[in-house]
Amino acid sequence: MEIDPKNWQILDVLQQDARTSLTALARQVGLSVPSTSERVKRLEEAGVLEGYRAVVPPRKVGYTVTALVGITTLQPDKARLLKLLKGKPEVLECLHVTGQDSYVLKVIARDIEHLEAFVGSINHLGETRTSIVMSAPILARAVAARPAWRVSAQQVRKAPRRPARPRAKCPAPWSSRYRPARR
Repeated sequence: MEIDPKNWQILDVLQQDARTSLTALARQVGLSVPSTSERVKRLEEAGVLEGYRAVVPPRKVGYTVTALVGITTLQPDKARLLKLLKGKPEVLECLHVTGQDSYVLKVIARDIEHLEAFVGSINHLGETRTSIVMSAPILARAVAARPAWRVSAQQVRKAPRRPARPRAKCPAPWSSRYRPARR
């Protein structure tokens, strides 16, 4: 699917606020409501828009510790580890990575004791390394268009139309000048 500047504008708005109404979205990107609705539908069908989610800050629900846990595990234990991790609500994300670790986990815990118990519950499947997150100076961001694709709604609406190119002065195929001379 082609993601043109208008589609990127739609994605930008929805990533900032997925609860934006179609009317407000259409107004922000400079399209009609039916056109905007059709574009959103096509983005969903193509898998570009996978879902709409609520963001719940872990601290607001009692998880005061965030940590990154790297684990190195042998190939035969990987399936067991993944099955175990899928059942752990502390695991927000599990990334299969290159380098020293097999996986890097983003986990949340109520406190240090809870984090220690979590790490202890997976230690039998591999060697772990834990880094406690002190702060997040750059939070998870929206996927952005490449700079060449970034166009504001005002730029699209106010962009001057290119004048038509002058036609080349070629003789028409049916004209006498087009036919080769007879010998």
